[in-house]
Amino acid sequence: MALVAAGCGVRNSKPFTATASAPCLRSNGFTGVTTNPGKVGFVAGFADFGGIRAMSATGNVLTIAFTASPDSVASTEAAFKSHAPKSLRPHISDIMSTNRNAVLVWTTTPTGDEADAATRCLKG
Repeated sequence: MALVAAGCGVRNSKPFTATASAPCLRSNGFTGVTTNPGKVGFVAGFADFGGIRAMSATGNVLTIAFTASPDSVASTEAAFKSHAPKSLRPHISDIMSTNRNAVLVWTTTPTGDEADAATRCLKG
C-alpha cells in the first residue's frame, strides 16, 4: 500500500529532450522532423537538450528548444522574441508556449489539435 501511495500524484521532473520527442512527432503526422542543430534554427540549435523542427499536416512549422531546466525557459523565450521578425513580435504570445523545459514556437497560431499533438509528444 505504501508503494502505491508513494506513486500517486508524483510529477515527473525528468527534462524533455529532442532525441526522445522526435519519434513521437513523426508517428503523429509531423513531417520533416529534424533534430539537426544546423536545421532547427539558431535558438533551438544551441538549446541544452537539443531542438526540433517539424511540420504539421497543415504546413504549420514547429520549432522546439529544450532547455536545461524550467529555470532556463524565460531566457530561451527572450531569445526567440529577440530573433523573431519585427512583424511577429507583437503576436509572439499567440505562437509561443512552454511546457516544463520546452519552448514551442509555431509559424502561425496552432490549431488545438496541433498544439495537443505536440505537447503529448514531449518526452524525456
